[in-house]
Amino acid sequence: MRMARLLAGTCVAALALSGSAAWAQVTPERLAAAGTEAEAGNWLTVHKTYDSNRFSSLNQINAGNVAGMKLAFAVPLGGLEPAGFGVGYMEGTPLVDNGFMYVSDPWGTPYKIDVSSGTQGKVVWVCDTGIDKDPSRGVLLAHRGLALSGSLVITALNDGRVVACDSETGDVAWEQQVGKEPGEGFTSAPQVVGNKVLVGQSYGDWATRGWLAALNAETGEELWRFFTVPEPGQPGSETWKCEEAGNPDCWKTGGAALWVSGSYDPASNTVYWGTGNPVPMFDPEFRPGDNLYSNSTIALDADTGALKWHFQYTPGDYMDYDEVGVQLLMDAKVNGEDRKVLSHFGRNGIFYSLDRSNGSYIQSAQYVDEVNWTKGIDPKTGMPVEYDPSKSLQEYAMGVLRRDQPGVTNCPHYSGGVNYYPTAYNPATGVAYAAGIEACSDLGNKAVAPQDVVPGSIFLGGTLTTKGIQTGSISAIDVTTGKSVAKLNTQYPNNSGMLVTPELVWTGSIDGTIGAYDAKTLAPVWSMNVGTAFRGPPMTYSVGDKQYVAIMGGALGGGNAGGNVELTNNQAANMLWVFAVN
Repeated sequence: MRMARLLAGTCVAALALSGSAAWAQVTPERLAAAGTEAEAGNWLTVHKTYDSNRFSSLNQINAGNVAGMKLAFAVPLGGLEPAGFGVGYMEGTPLVDNGFMYVSDPWGTPYKIDVSSGTQGKVVWVCDTGIDKDPSRGVLLAHRGLALSGSLVITALNDGRVVACDSETGDVAWEQQVGKEPGEGFTSAPQVVGNKVLVGQSYGDWATRGWLAALNAETGEELWRFFTVPEPGQPGSETWKCEEAGNPDCWKTGGAALWVSGSYDPASNTVYWGTGNPVPMFDPEFRPGDNLYSNSTIALDADTGALKWHFQYTPGDYMDYDEVGVQLLMDAKVNGEDRKVLSHFGRNGIFYSLDRSNGSYIQSAQYVDEVNWTKGIDPKTGMPVEYDPSKSLQEYAMGVLRRDQPGVTNCPHYSGGVNYYPTAYNPATGVAYAAGIEACSDLGNKAVAPQDVVPGSIFLGGTLTTKGIQTGSISAIDVTTGKSVAKLNTQYPNNSGMLVTPELVWTGSIDGTIGAYDAKTLAPVWSMNVGTAFRGPPMTYSVGDKQYVAIMGGALGGGNAGGNVELTNNQAANMLWVFAVN
């Protein structure tokens, strides 16, 4: 069993605190109650609550006093190894349980930090997962957070392993090699549902096949696995017309990865996950058909992994419009009727609302400034109006991407709209929030023969470049009507994500600024620039009666510039930043 590196000067005091009466195991009951007053000061799962709303009722920091918010403390983190590497993404959400914070670096390494003093973050342990920090694995290296279950801190790693560390000591309690094929691995935070840990295979663009697996939370034993690309003979396999391409095995490298944590509805025992693009992303002739269950929301039985329903946003996608992003769950009155709603800010620039009981389409609206890939959404089906189910290759409004033709310009940008960065919802007002990108991109096709595909290597099937300079925006949409209630255009694209509190919404920026905005108007009300590019979302917690806002920043430095040349000299540094009102 690997031992954590217990840091000098912090060990004795921290372990004494963690053994105090304030400490309690993170039980299924506590996770289910994460949105109640009893857990208001904690943040126990990646999106705060199972509905993924990222809403906190804490309101000590509010519109009236946020202007006085200051830096409370900062903690430098690792993850830049090997020396001089530093190209990973800090994309996780810190978890907090009764004065202890749990974070991960780009390699997925868990850290436990004592934040109980409010003036300093003391690293208690760093769990040694044994990850091989191979620079060749660093292309798009990212880690989006941890999960808490019982007395365990669970991380899913890019080498396909899931590792559970003891929350008291930092020792490895169990590990399982869940990804078994070349290239398979994880970037998203695990999601704990009852006695299960759910993990989604994240490396679809590496010529792999996506899946969601459930593990026993105490042992790591696999309980079920659902493949997001069905094999021949399974429902949905008819949408992979591999024989037409003379490539009967195209489904084996079909992508449809899962790289953001899903949502859970305890009442129906259903988990909801978003899936990625079909692979190769820019060569639909390699894998003709609608390519289920790519670019979809999938609803699965939490006990068995059986598919309940799916909704595919962009069939036969060739624009890289993954829909892995957050699945917001809410109860809302739509057209005078009480509905169980799932809302999703599509990477394709459209905000959708579905009935989460059966996946039926309710309504949608454009939220980015420019959309050219479709002329609209069919109000009955929710499909793009150009969609033709009789065709093996779809032809969307901005033009087709084919091997014998020039490329296309698509709007929004291949990164979105809202990419995978978390969105949020305020259940008191019925308003959903998202921050994303305002830009277009140029796409080209580059055919690859089936015999030249290497599982475990990036398989794009084409080229992608940004057209012009990326800017950004923050959007607020009333879920009841599907209409925009406020929008703020920003200088830089947003790769951070959202937090919402009763009066404010929060996000970070690639230039190193964290900001708070009025929840009704989106008018900026406070900001501070700390210099580390933000690709992770803010969260909030309290210790005693004092509220804090935390966010992780760093890595990639100028690689976050999005075409904004003034940011290209920014340096990489992995940091945890915590703020409070004095």
